Amino acid sequence: MRNFCKFAGKLICFTKQIIKIMKTKIISLMLCIGLLVACNNTQKGAGIGAAGGAVLGGIIGHISGNTAIGAAVGGAVGAGVGAVIGNRMDKAKKAAQEVQNAKVETVKDTNGLDAVKVSFDSGILFATNKADLNAAAKNSLKQFADVLKSNSDCDIAIIGHTDSTGSDAVNNPLSVSRAKAVDAYLKSCGVSASQIKRIEGQGSTNPVADNSTEAGRKQNRRVEVYMYASEKMIEDAKAQAK
Repeated sequence: MRNFCKFAGKLICFTKQIIKIMKTKIISLMLCIGLLVACNNTQKGAGIGAAGGAVLGGIIGHISGNTAIGAAVGGAVGAGVGAVIGNRMDKAKKAAQEVQNAKVETVKDTNGLDAVKVSFDSGILFATNKADLNAAAKNSLKQFADVLKSNSDCDIAIIGHTDSTGSDAVNNPLSVSRAKAVDAYLKSCGVSASQIKRIEGQGSTNPVADNSTEAGRKQNRRVEVYMYASEKMIEDAKAQAK
């Protein structure tokens, strides 16, 4: 009976978390639908894909647990430009997939363009509650630095995350310190400071998994590095797409 009560308690806690997450996602999805309707009423046709797609890319990225990233281009990006940049990002993704201990995904930036998200498990990079890179982490990041240098017209964002254990007073500065540690090491490996546009920590505010399980918390303790199209890459792609 005692074991059953423990199981029931865990099940209730898990169910509450799922309901909370789903409410947020449903609200965000309704915003997306509303935006599409508004675009359809005001733009009628091809313009929807460029302008609406860029905004939706940012919203959907947030629903998926991704950080909103993207160059400030000040206007819609056409389908031809998107195809050119998509090809570039496919090549960058394949190179990043060769890096040890890296999880590599294609995501959308705020311009609706393909970008590459590379996630490193903080358990591999750091000791518990520490922000000092270990030897295995440095080996992985050294490999990754070569990928970044080979894609120097990609802008870079480095974002640290924690799980929900502990307080914000601990988690927030820890996530910042870990992002800064990755930034400093990549620069020491020759990555240009001008390429890295953003370094921040988000604490436990942007989970990608369920914090009520050890497996979920492990996924949430991470550092993400985003490779996305710089203004120069976009301008070059516009010229190529003509």
